[in-house]
This record gives sequence, C-alpha cells and structure tokens, in this order.
Amino acid sequence: MVQIILAVIALFGTIATVIVAPWIRAKYSAEKSAEVLDYVNAGVLAAEQIFKVTDPTGKLRKEFVINFMNEKGFKITEDELNIMIEAAVKE
Repeated sequence: MVQIILAVIALFGTIATVIVAPWIRAKYSAEKSAEVLDYVNAGVLAAEQIFKVTDPTGKLRKEFVINFMNEKGFKITEDELNIMIEAAVKE
C-alpha cells in the first residue's frame, strides 16, 4: 500500500514538473515567473526545515507555503500553487 502511495506521489510530481514550466511561461513574464518560482522554492525549503519531523503527511507544509505566497502578494489560485509546490518538491 505504501509503495502505491509513493508511486502516485512520484507520478504527480513528474506530471507537475512537465506541466509547470510551460504553464508559468504562458501566464507570467519571464521575470515574474522566475520570481514566483523562487518564492515557491524558498517556501518549500523553509517548510521542509520547519515541519519535516512534525508533519509526515505534508499538510502543514503545504499550508505554510500557501500562506507564505499569499503574504508575499502573489495572486495565484490554489490549484496553480499546488502544481508549483509539487514541482519544487520534485526537484
């Protein structure tokens, strides 16, 4: 069962990585997309450091990144942000 869950997570990560780059380029300018991705990566890294031991499911980490991006003023839907988070985690 755990192997199936890990395989599904890996599949989503791969799909997100393939989809996220073209999608962001289409939605934002090159400069803005780089800034958004930098902030998402920073939020993901911070969440990993803060919640790695206490949040095995990743729910708190995801909420942390969503709140972090909202505080920075990025107008991104939760679905769009989910794709970017998955891509950042996959890296």
